[in-house]
Amino acid sequence: MTTVKTGDLVFVHYTGKFDSGEVFDSSTGDSPLYFIVGEGNIIEGFEKAVVGMAVGDKKTIDLTPEQGYGEYLEEKVISTDRKNFGDDFEPEIDLQLALQLENGERALATIVEFDDDSVTLDMNHPLAGENLHFDLELVDIKDASEMPSSCESSCSSCSSCSGGCGH
Repeated sequence: MTTVKTGDLVFVHYTGKFDSGEVFDSSTGDSPLYFIVGEGNIIEGFEKAVVGMAVGDKKTIDLTPEQGYGEYLEEKVISTDRKNFGDDFEPEIDLQLALQLENGERALATIVEFDDDSVTLDMNHPLAGENLHFDLELVDIKDASEMPSSCESSCSSCSSCSGGCGH
């Protein structure tokens, strides 16, 4: 029986839940999540959990913030001049923005407060500080060379885990 190892292309159905049992994301009824194990395109705890699984295996994993999106850090909440967004910008609470940082990296920020002069952005991942619980089912294992050409592995990530193509 073949089991998942680093370098494999894997297809996984998942349901992600908070401690309360509330579902925050799921691939049920949709295409499975796929990624190449070891490339770091998915949170570490999730990626490590599939290693050693065989097609058809199911498991539940519990991830601490450190194994998921890290601790929530107050220093990642910043205020900036509203003028930085241009004259036509209309901020909204909970609006998520994809930003390019000065170092060239991309980051996701959520507007948490604003007034006529400034906008306060939360640069923490929306799931930072949360314990996460995932029900996993390994659907398929393929050679990494069989990665679907229509999308990079990072684009297949679940919407809550990475917001689509961004990490």
